[in-house]
Amino acid sequence: MSIVQLLKDRAESKCELCASTDSLSGYKLPPKEEEDISNYVLVCTACNDQLINQDNLDSNHLRCLNDSMWSEVPAVQVVVWRLLSALKDEGWSRELIDMMYMEDETLAWAKSGLHDPNAVKHVDSNGAILEAGDTVVLIKDLNVKGANFVAKRGTAVRRISLVHDNPEHIEGKVNGQHIVILTQYVKKSPK
Repeated sequence: MSIVQLLKDRAESKCELCASTDSLSGYKLPPKEEEDISNYVLVCTACNDQLINQDNLDSNHLRCLNDSMWSEVPAVQVVVWRLLSALKDEGWSRELIDMMYMEDETLAWAKSGLHDPNAVKHVDSNGAILEAGDTVVLIKDLNVKGANFVAKRGTAVRRISLVHDNPEHIEGKVNGQHIVILTQYVKKSPK
């Protein structure tokens, strides 16, 4: 049986956040990787859009969390807690967070998926966010100090790693040599 069908059985074919029955799909909670029903929530299109693009949260639609916060399903509790946390400027959402009860393990899961606003962000020359494992292309010839060669413009650097304490540096291999590259001299390659 598919994950979506298992979710529909668990949620009685209703969105686990707002109880809508229209256009239901499974939403997998980050950072979980396992393909298991316990890592999914059944959501309608409106709620799914809220989860994917939290820059434009509709606080009126999300007042439905007042009911769904009492779910006994840990994944639903995690999603509700994360959405309420994203709406922290709303007085009603702070009150709901204060009323929520979650097991310590579930709360740790909810917090693990939150974006850290203080985290170091690595961006390429065009402002695209770089992530570990990305492929980038050099946009300028670079003299590699200590290795006596020039990394030519247009060279692809695969599976980069990020320097976690410096947003302007990434690391990668060019001509078999492991080097540090300034992010201002690279452009992210499309996947």
